[in-house]
Amino acid sequence: MTGVSNIAVTDDEAGIRLDRWFRRHYAELGHGQLEKMLRTGQVRVDGGRSKASARLEAGQIVRVPPFSVSTTSRPRQAPPVTRSRDIEKLKQLVIHLDDDVLAINKPPDLAVQGGTGLKQHLDGMLDDLRFGLSERPRLVHRLDKDTSGVLVLGRNAFAAAKLAAAFRDRTARKTYWALVVGVPRPRKGKIVSRIKKKGSDAEERGKESKAEGKRGLTDYEVLESAGNEIAWLSLQPHTGRTHQLRVHCAELGTPILGDGKYGGRKAFLEGFPEAKKLHLHAQSLEIPHPRGGILRLQAALPPTMAATWRFFGLETGARAKLSGHQNMA
Repeated sequence: MTGVSNIAVTDDEAGIRLDRWFRRHYAELGHGQLEKMLRTGQVRVDGGRSKASARLEAGQIVRVPPFSVSTTSRPRQAPPVTRSRDIEKLKQLVIHLDDDVLAINKPPDLAVQGGTGLKQHLDGMLDDLRFGLSERPRLVHRLDKDTSGVLVLGRNAFAAAKLAAAFRDRTARKTYWALVVGVPRPRKGKIVSRIKKKGSDAEERGKESKAEGKRGLTDYEVLESAGNEIAWLSLQPHTGRTHQLRVHCAELGTPILGDGKYGGRKAFLEGFPEAKKLHLHAQSLEIPHPRGGILRLQAALPPTMAATWRFFGLETGARAKLSGHQNMA
């Protein structure tokens, strides 16, 4: 690695140890090397010295100095496998680009960060998304692998810190679309429950618990329905718990279509395209722009979900809502 990088800690990385953060981002860096860089003050957090065991907060800036990897050492994790055609497809999904902000319509099945068994992820493609800048864009929030839609990145350290702070402080307003099995009663309301994170990084799972976990709050509204079989929901989370929307829709008794993890057999319907895909899409985002004003972004449904919307006769309504406003700062 050459040159100093200043990387913002994303919302989903809040609370992890500094050494674990380095393992996520720089798997080839040995623990001994990291400890030496910490002792000599080369690695810094928000400009100050730190320890490997320090817990990070969203929006903090980690200074990563240049380092080399010994040819005799083996990386902890295989480098991500990317192909030129995958990069070109990703570039075609850009929905906003300026000097500070890059936004893409993330396709389903693309992980944002690496993990066990993942050969390809967005974090491994960021060098190809510089669009003329010397700096690598920085992740400031995350979408689950199976969730599609608006994903924002900072194109410099200043923008990344501002954007990460907006997600941390809940000044970013997120709206998701979901198809659920059944129709919620009432058709509009709030879902409140405590959600406890269970499992490992390889398979995170949120579970509602009245006695444990952190409070999760989601507003929901039925936009349209197809009889009593399927409902199209607008979901606005006010907290960011693990798999919050999936847990909350299941708590309503109307699991998200294709979400067998939380809905079991009830989450699947036979006889239409992509029946087993998770039908959850980050449709829009309103967020303060790092230089002032409000950035409003929308993402069209991916082809797999659009096919299901057409199957249930919901496509016209989706097109009308997508054309309601333009992306602007």
